[in-house]
Amino acid sequence: MLTNLSIRNIVLIEKLDLEFSSGLTVLTGETGAGKSILLDALGLALGSRADFSLVRAGETSAQVTAIFFITPEHPVRSILLEAGIPIEKELILKRQLRQDRSPATINDELVSVSLLRKCGDLLVEIQGQFEGRGLLDTSTHLNLLDRISGHQELVESTRSTYYQWQNAEKEFQEASAQLKKSKEQEVWLRESLQELDALAPVNGEEETLMADRNVHANANKIIQGLQSAFALLNHDEGAISKLGSANAHLTKIEALGSELVKTTIQRLQQISFELNEVEIELRDAAENLDGDPNRLEEIDERLYLIRSQARKHNCSTDELAELYYNFQKKITNLDDDNSKIAELRLTLNETHKEYISNAQQLSKKRKQAAQALDQQVIQQLPSLKLENSYFKTDISPLEENKWNENGIDRVRFEARTNPGQVIGTIDKIASGGELARFLLALKVVLSEGVPDKCLIFDEVDSGVGGAVADAVGTRLSALAKTIQTLVITHSPQVAAKGEHHFKITKTSISNSVISDTRLLDDEGHLEEVARMLSGEQITDAARMAARTLIGNEE
Repeated sequence: MLTNLSIRNIVLIEKLDLEFSSGLTVLTGETGAGKSILLDALGLALGSRADFSLVRAGETSAQVTAIFFITPEHPVRSILLEAGIPIEKELILKRQLRQDRSPATINDELVSVSLLRKCGDLLVEIQGQFEGRGLLDTSTHLNLLDRISGHQELVESTRSTYYQWQNAEKEFQEASAQLKKSKEQEVWLRESLQELDALAPVNGEEETLMADRNVHANANKIIQGLQSAFALLNHDEGAISKLGSANAHLTKIEALGSELVKTTIQRLQQISFELNEVEIELRDAAENLDGDPNRLEEIDERLYLIRSQARKHNCSTDELAELYYNFQKKITNLDDDNSKIAELRLTLNETHKEYISNAQQLSKKRKQAAQALDQQVIQQLPSLKLENSYFKTDISPLEENKWNENGIDRVRFEARTNPGQVIGTIDKIASGGELARFLLALKVVLSEGVPDKCLIFDEVDSGVGGAVADAVGTRLSALAKTIQTLVITHSPQVAAKGEHHFKITKTSISNSVISDTRLLDDEGHLEEVARMLSGEQITDAARMAARTLIGNEE
């Protein structure tokens, strides 16, 4: 519900602060007093396109602030929550015009104008003034029809099965694309697998082969080194012979009874034993070392094969074994993928059929609800001086590629204002007061279950008077019992129905014109209705007539 509107430096309005209540609020004033300026200003706060010509002459900036009371279940909360904007019970929408910029904030958080407009559309509905918003936005007609039709459970099941169908479609397409890609690679995979199978790669093989290659490539030098080392140990004057001589001398000393060399002799004996083993190892190594050039060629060939496979698959030689395993797995999975595709296709067909079934049931319910809506709206038309008009809810099938979570229907509210006229969307065939009254008739019928918002009618009584204007006022009053309703009016019959009455006036001060708005008390309300009946000269008869319209006659 709109609770406050603050305007600074908008055209004729220098400074204005208004408080609003629930129920029916009427705004009256002479032509040119500034009624449309109020709507222009409010439109800015709701996200309308910035018009810098609205800035008051002589000023460099302007500002509009609209404050709303928000119920816990209001749909605007989810939008603000997603945007990360804190909200409690009060929501403050602010828009500025300054230096070709129009910054917008919600609860003092800087936001885009598109987000401001999205929230504004959920908070306020202005009928008869801003084309393309409210009921004039045909994209809202389907949801409006569903809301009053009592088939919300079917709406939800249609939405749910649509998303299930789309998810199944996505999974099927992704799996099919992957299978196609795998099929295209199958020949290459099998050839690569065959090559790797013949190669039988082993982790660490390159390192082992390089070590083996070094041995065979340098076999002669290694053998010569081994033989030289063996000779130094085994020669008559070698280390083993000299170690034996040293041991013999020490043994003679020990025989003389000296304990000094006992430990030394034991160590020499151990060293002699180990040197004998080293001698044997050197001899065996020299004799067993294979310097066969054919083996070297085999090693080089093996290295070439594993390295070429690594280059082919852009990996290291140690990764070839894992690659071989992965190729085996992919080949095995091809058969599994075929089975998976079959399952996904079955799921896709089932979810598609379920969606169509729900959507067709929903379409049938919509057509039934549309007939009831048409009858209710048509019943409203004669008393609104639209007795020659006709209203129809058009439900047409969408092309299959445009089916969506809302079903398979396109819904538009259509009308004609005269017999023989081609029926079309309301905003195309109705104009001025006809359009406003059509919208009023629709809002009266559609008001049940509407989310908490402020509804504004701009001159809904245009072109009518007397009993028709009274009927308009009566319907506005009934509408205001469930929805906060504001109406800008020139009709005393409509103004008389107002629970709250603002009068808009225009004053000339120092070569400047200022528009002002003030809330009238009961006496002021009576005087203003009387003025609307009689003109500037208010007569007692006009006051009596005003009292009758208001319902205060005693």
